[in-house]
Amino acid sequence: MCGRFAVTTDPAALAAELDAVNEVAPQPLDKGPSASSGADYNVGPTRSVMTVVKRHSREHPDDDPVLRIREMRWGLVPFWAKEFGKGAPMFNARAETAVTMRSFRDAVKSRRLLVPMDGWYEWRPIGDAGATKPPKQAYYMSPKDGTRLFMAGLWSSWHSKAEGAKDDPPKLSCTILTTDSVGPLQFVHDRMPLIMPAEQWDAWLDPDHPADPELLAAPSSALAEAIEIRPVSALVNSVRNNGPELIDRVEPLGEQETLL
Repeated sequence: MCGRFAVTTDPAALAAELDAVNEVAPQPLDKGPSASSGADYNVGPTRSVMTVVKRHSREHPDDDPVLRIREMRWGLVPFWAKEFGKGAPMFNARAETAVTMRSFRDAVKSRRLLVPMDGWYEWRPIGDAGATKPPKQAYYMSPKDGTRLFMAGLWSSWHSKAEGAKDDPPKLSCTILTTDSVGPLQFVHDRMPLIMPAEQWDAWLDPDHPADPELLAAPSSALAEAIEIRPVSALVNSVRNNGPELIDRVEPLGEQETLL
């Protein structure tokens, strides 16, 4: 799964890097964490996150679609939901079943995106697996070469049905797709976010054609082997903690991590 991640770039820098249109409005510093706030080492569900989509211009719909950087709530709210943000946030969707799930199947057809991140966190139980609440070691997974990851995801545009809200702007939300873990990543958890390599971005983001089912398959072992698995401190357990110290390597709890 993917329930927490780190990102250290801002929308303007990413837009320049990808030659994309930045549609993320600057956020005042006193408004709390958002996709426009810069480095965030502890992004959690329901937070506003930076995403990459490919869409046509509303003013010129016949023009080719272009890459756009958009801010969305992490936790998809289907367009048919009665209320926005009520209930458990759907921050992950299984790639194997998203095509058939009511909450995600429409998004799979034409509302696919990428979520950029430096790396993601996961927790592995330590010691007696049969214990009621075994202690867990936090890990941070990121590319060994220091490059950025782009995870496959889906998005939705929700409009309020309330009286007088007809002209209100839509609320955008997203989910990150997960798949079976592969290679050394199986050591930490049986699920992982679906890493989308750059050579597949055009096909994945294409708003005019359905996604090839192969794009929803688990990533190659080569991609998994390029990921460093780093034990980190329990500071990351609380979303109130945020800073570069969260991704620092620590001595793992209770066992010798020979694979790391």
